[in-house]
Amino acid sequence: MIDIQLSERQERIIDIVKKNQPITGEAIADVLNLSRSTIRHDLTILTMSGILDARPRVGYFFTGKTGLNIFSDEIGSILVDEVKSVPVVVDESSSIYDAIVAMFLENVGSIFITDEGILSGVISRKDIIRTAIGGTDLHQVPVGVIMTRMPNIVYIKSNDSLLRAAEKLIEHEIDSLPVVEAIDDDKKHYKVIGRITKTTIARLFVELGNNT
Repeated sequence: MIDIQLSERQERIIDIVKKNQPITGEAIADVLNLSRSTIRHDLTILTMSGILDARPRVGYFFTGKTGLNIFSDEIGSILVDEVKSVPVVVDESSSIYDAIVAMFLENVGSIFITDEGILSGVISRKDIIRTAIGGTDLHQVPVGVIMTRMPNIVYIKSNDSLLRAAEKLIEHEIDSLPVVEAIDDDKKHYKVIGRITKTTIARLFVELGNNT
C-alpha cells in the first residue's frame, strides 16, 4: 500500500478549521473561493481519517490528530458491491410494531420499506421513537404512514465507489444507505440488494490502517 499525503488544499482546509472551528462546509468553501461540491471529496477524506470531526448543524472541528495515512486511492477504488451487507427490509403494509421487531432483532438503526419488491421508503429509530411518543397505535398503523418516501431517499448503486457512499452519508447526515438495482431508472423504481452503513466504512478504514 502506498501512503497518500495530504494535498495542499486539504492542508489549507485543516488550517481554516483550526482557526475558525466550528465552521460549516459552506463557510470553508467560501474562504477557499470554491463551491461546496468541489471540496466535498477533501472533507470526506479528512473526516474519515479522523483529522476532522463533523457534527450535524454545528460544523467541522480539528481533532488534534496528525500524521495519519490517507487512503484516498484505495477507498476510491473499492466498489460498494464489494462491501455491501444484507439489507433489512419489510413490506409497506407491515405494522410499525413489526418494523420495530425487525429493527431490533437485526440490530440496525434503520430499515428499508418496499412495495411489491420496489423500494418505497425508509424508517429510522428516530422515526419510531417520535411516533411512539405521539401515542400512535404501533400494532395497527402501517409502516408506510411514517416512513420517508421516494424520491426523498438517498441511495447508492453497486458500481459506485465506497468513497461516494461515504460522501453521501456525511452530506445528508444519515447512518445508512440502501444499495439498489434499477428496475426502471426513469420512474425511479429500484430493488434493494444491500446496505452500506457508517460502520461498514469505519471497519474498512481500520482494516486499511492495519495493513499499512
